[in-house]
Amino acid sequence: MKRIYLDYAATTPAHPKVVQAILPYFTEGFGNPSSIHSYGQEAMDAVATARGKVARLIGADEEEIIFTSGGTEANNAALTGAALAREKKGNHIITSAVEHQAVLEPCRFLEQRGFRVTRLPVDSYGLVDPDAVRKALTPSTILVSVMHANNEIGTIEPVAEIGKIAQEAGVYFHTDAVQTAGHIPVNVREMGADMLSLSAHKLYGPKGVGALYVRKGVRLEPLMRGGGQEGGRRAGTLNVPGIVGLGRAAELALEEMEAEAERLTRLRDRLIRGIMESLDCVRLNGHPTLRLPNNVSLAFESAEGEAVCLALNVQGIAASTGSACSAESREASHTLLATGLPPELVRSSVRLTLGKWTTDEEIDRVLAVLPGTVSRLRAMSPLGKRGG
Repeated sequence: MKRIYLDYAATTPAHPKVVQAILPYFTEGFGNPSSIHSYGQEAMDAVATARGKVARLIGADEEEIIFTSGGTEANNAALTGAALAREKKGNHIITSAVEHQAVLEPCRFLEQRGFRVTRLPVDSYGLVDPDAVRKALTPSTILVSVMHANNEIGTIEPVAEIGKIAQEAGVYFHTDAVQTAGHIPVNVREMGADMLSLSAHKLYGPKGVGALYVRKGVRLEPLMRGGGQEGGRRAGTLNVPGIVGLGRAAELALEEMEAEAERLTRLRDRLIRGIMESLDCVRLNGHPTLRLPNNVSLAFESAEGEAVCLALNVQGIAASTGSACSAESREASHTLLATGLPPELVRSSVRLTLGKWTTDEEIDRVLAVLPGTVSRLRAMSPLGKRGG
């Protein structure tokens, strides 16, 4: 049985060209970039080249890119670093109720340190209202953090409007672009972003490496202190193979993004349409059009989402109930609850995310398998036999 992977939002397989680019830096190009000899300088040249590729992906300058261990570190560095650097100016942070835990948890930490955090509500599609951001601003506000697109429901937020509001108020604006960088156009200037987070393994690069864009003039207290790498903003020996992989992934994304987004949008819409035509009592989570090209999030009334995913897995189809980073907690999705979805439908939700190697034939297979799977589970459900 050929397996089908539909959990690209959780992680992506490394592109073969990325793997090819990385391999020499485990052997011939193994030098420490901080070393002054030729081995070190060759490694530093590779890092500099990768930095330029990442900068071009998001419309930044090379010196504005800080390499991190991934999106979680980038988010922590942005929120905690900016808050600590600006705490003499104010102590108020604005974010949204649907952020990734890598933003929400640093906010909770900062609250324990005496900062105030406003978590803005969202509408039924998961959208943040820019006017709500404006109204939440106070003289003590120092930072606004709103994600570019949601990892669970795929809704794309109005970050350019929010960035403009923050800019006019003299407040730093950070956006978590882990799900968007490399998949849809991202330009930090057009967004008005002061900081932006991204992760390699979400765009066909290796795990364990990411980047934080920090606009010139933005001051952060570093989380990692030590040898002074990355201009003193993030200490630690640079992960040269990972950074090279991120750079190559960013380069490939720029080349392929437009055509790939068009292809995935077509597959996404065919999958949504096919499921909804085959089953009753199915709800699309997230915005119908302002959504990531690869995201399908559906609530199947009277069928447990986890049971659906397990049944699909038996048939060789990998799907998820939501964020992979929250899966072990077994708590109901805070994102879906924030959209006003009833708890029973939150538990009935399944996320199918497509990617570079998703084919029409795989969509055909899912459409042949999923409706019957949901119908069987509904027939066994104590909530009653609904849908068909």
